[in-house]
Amino acid sequence: MICIEGYPQRTIEASQRKPKTWAKQQLHPKREGSVPPLISIVDDDESVRESLPELVRELGFAAIAFSSAEKFLASSCASETECLILDISMPGMSGPELQEELKRRRREIPIVFITAQTSKDLRAHLLAQGAIECLTKPFSDAALLDALNLSCRSN
Repeated sequence: MICIEGYPQRTIEASQRKPKTWAKQQLHPKREGSVPPLISIVDDDESVRESLPELVRELGFAAIAFSSAEKFLASSCASETECLILDISMPGMSGPELQEELKRRRREIPIVFITAQTSKDLRAHLLAQGAIECLTKPFSDAALLDALNLSCRSN
């Protein structure tokens, strides 16, 4: 059983979708009968927790959001997550601290960091520590899709 059972999912009819800037074949491929990869989103910003999971689902993945690193670690989803979209700056445990905790627990989850900070040094440091990508807010749907596809290939 996947940990998002019963989690409210938004179904979007093709006629309701907004036009996208990427080709349809770039979406994560859905195989009949298969469960899409679970993407967990950890961000203290409520607007991100409400909007980003919907976008991730539109891109062909399963998604669930958490308001803190501690809540993510306490969930059963931590063991089923195939990619983590992680804010850098949060109250309590920060994104990089969660990355270190996962390493300590020997839990290798590809991480896509998201941040409002534009420091090239910070980005370089996070990538050197093993992050798949570090996207600066606001980021494009296409940039997120590229990062998620890269994380699925690395996993």
